[in-house]
Amino acid sequence: QVQLVESGGGLVRTGGSLRLSCTASGSISSINAMAWFRQYPGKQRELVAHLTNGGDSYYSNSVKGRFIISRDNAKSTVYLQMNGLEPEDTAVYVCNAATSITVPPRPEHSFWGQGTQVTVSS
Repeated sequence: QVQLVESGGGLVRTGGSLRLSCTASGSISSINAMAWFRQYPGKQRELVAHLTNGGDSYYSNSVKGRFIISRDNAKSTVYLQMNGLEPEDTAVYVCNAATSITVPPRPEHSFWGQGTQVTVSS
């Protein structure tokens, strides 16, 4: 079992920045990739950024050039640095950990956090 806890969400103005954190606990050695999804009300989760243990990263077109995914292995934490935030970025951001490295992560190989709200004012 892997547990994921997100933090760092909040309310910012257009053009501002936030850094989200996701700390993993439990069977950490089983994790081969981590990712950030976001979910709009009433819609399916969409992949935002993905990072494998080998260092391969992926970003959705909507955030490419603005967001950066990184990790600190000593703290068992993955980060999402969000710059140049726009109202369209408003969503619940959910941390994902997977035993596979497929993009997008396969649900049957995934663990999920509880989500953290990001709101960008227009």
